[in-house]
Amino acid sequence: MERGDGDGDGDGDGETSREAQERTAGHHLKVPAGLTREEFAELAPFVHEFHTYRLRPGQCSSLLAQRVRAPRAAVWSIVRRFDKPQVYKHFIKSCAVAEGSALAVGSTRDVSVISGLPAETSTERLDVLDDERCVAGFSIIGGDHRLRNYRSSYVVDVPEGNTEEDARLFADTVVGLNLQKLASVAEGMAGDRQ
Repeated sequence: MERGDGDGDGDGDGETSREAQERTAGHHLKVPAGLTREEFAELAPFVHEFHTYRLRPGQCSSLLAQRVRAPRAAVWSIVRRFDKPQVYKHFIKSCAVAEGSALAVGSTRDVSVISGLPAETSTERLDVLDDERCVAGFSIIGGDHRLRNYRSSYVVDVPEGNTEEDARLFADTVVGLNLQKLASVAEGMAGDRQ
């Protein structure tokens, strides 16, 4: 979706300004696969607040959903553990946070990725941790992988030599697999508690 507040003419001297080239991710306007219209309407305020991004040229974004048949508290107890992403994410060998650091906005983690992927490490920063509304978000701020400038649920740079479609397919696949694992782990926990 193009920005509605700019005319796209740039600064008047023939160059297009970066601001005029930016666009807003439009996924907050579409119901993602797996959700009903009513479910998405209930989630829409959160999607708008936490998952609406300004996209620069060379970036892509998407919004994925996964039905999880487990209590909210069970899911949140997994997702909020910024120090333990390997519990619900595929492709993670280990994760380290600074010893004694509190899990708070601004915390960072160093993730080691399993072999066979086009990556070995990822450095990530916790951007949002809202226990009251059960919202967490992070950014990838370093590492040797394809997901440059990644923000959860997500916006990411399109790697040189790839198309926007290639980048979206790669990120959607990784995020989708992680959501499936989250559902499996949370549903297993919920089953164990019954």
